[in-house]
Amino acid sequence: MTTTTNDRVISKEVVINAPLSLVWYAWTISERVSEWFAPETVVEAKEGGAYELYFIPGNKTGMNTKGCKITKLIPEKELHFTWKGPDQFETLMNNNDELTTVKVSLVSINENSTKVVVEHSGFKGAEEWDEAIKWHQMAWSGVLDSLKSALEKGEGNLCCQP
Repeated sequence: MTTTTNDRVISKEVVINAPLSLVWYAWTISERVSEWFAPETVVEAKEGGAYELYFIPGNKTGMNTKGCKITKLIPEKELHFTWKGPDQFETLMNNNDELTTVKVSLVSINENSTKVVVEHSGFKGAEEWDEAIKWHQMAWSGVLDSLKSALEKGEGNLCCQP
């Protein structure tokens, strides 16, 4: 996995030994997202549709991305959505008017291999954002490891449990 952080953008990439279509569905179908990212999800695969992850099943008030939306969708190429951080960064980054954004890009390497690039942007320059950036670097590594494991071995590890 490759990690870079420039100008307050986290960029992570991984190659997954799975066809592009399966990787795309893993990001865009609620039941599949809940196998490797968060146990409860609401994903409406259309621009303006929900991209809500609930890291504690049944808890709609904490540890979630409730209200986040898909802002751009190019089938089997790109998925962009707004993002909320975990509860410890709620006052810093979960203001609905100033959410960070995530861009997921997919590139088919061959019929059984797909490169996934996640770019998380919108982090502010103030020092108090440093810990949020550090946390998200760790979290996105775990997310992509889980995605890779889920698609290659059928064993996803849900992210971001408190």
